[in-house]
Amino acid sequence: MDERPGPPRATGCLTCRNCGETEWSSLDREGLDLLNQVKVSNTYQPGQVIFYQGNPCLGLYCIESGAVAVRMTDPHGNSAIVRMACSGETLGYRAYFAGQPYHASADALTATRVCFIDRSAVRHLLDHNPMVGMAFLKRMAEDLEDAEEAKLHSMSLSVRARVAHLLLVLKERFGTVGADGRLVIELPLSRQDMAAMVGTRPETIARAVRSLEAQNVAHFTGRQVVVPDLDALLDLIEVQV
Repeated sequence: MDERPGPPRATGCLTCRNCGETEWSSLDREGLDLLNQVKVSNTYQPGQVIFYQGNPCLGLYCIESGAVAVRMTDPHGNSAIVRMACSGETLGYRAYFAGQPYHASADALTATRVCFIDRSAVRHLLDHNPMVGMAFLKRMAEDLEDAEEAKLHSMSLSVRARVAHLLLVLKERFGTVGADGRLVIELPLSRQDMAAMVGTRPETIARAVRSLEAQNVAHFTGRQVVVPDLDALLDLIEVQV
C-alpha cells in the first residue's frame, strides 16, 4: 500500500488560512459562499505552468499554498522571472482590469494549490462588493511602489547587496532559524532565476555568492543557504543605503 502523502486537500473559502489576507477578505458571507461555489482548485507540481503569457485572461488565480514564479518572455524568446508570488496572493488581476491578455506566464516553483475564479464570477463579485475592487486597486498601487523600489535598488545597490536583499525577502517564506541562531533558507529559485530577480547575469551572481561565502555572510549548498549571522546580512545592505 502506498502511504506517501498526496497533494493537500482543497480548502473552503470560509476556512482558508489566507482568507483574511487576500483581496477577497472584503467579501461578505454571501460573497464568500458564492466564491466557494464557483472556484476551481488545482494542484501543480514544480515546473508546471498555470497560465501562459499572451493567452486571453479567462479569470483570476488565488494561491492557496506554495510559491509561483511570474515570468516574462521578450520577442526574441528570452524568458526571465520578474517576481515571485506566494500563498494568499492573487494572479492575473492586472490583465483582467486592463482587458488584456496575461502579460506574463506563471509556473509553480514548489508543490502549489491554486484556486481559479472565472471572469464572469469575478465580475459578479465586483459588482456586488465594491470594496473588493478597491482592495485590488490598493494592490496595484503597492505593485507599482515595489517596481519603483526594485528599479532604485538595481541602480544604487551592488550585486552583493541585491543578493542579500533577495535573501531577506525569501527568509520570510522559506527560512527557519535554528537553536544556534543560524538562518537556513531553502531556495525555491535557480541561480539563473536569482540573477533575473536582481537584474544581473548568472556569472555575476556566481561572483557575488563567492564573495558572500568568503566573508562568512552566507554559505550556498545547492538550493540551501545558511546565514550564520543575520546582522551581517543586514549590515551589507545598510552600508549601501
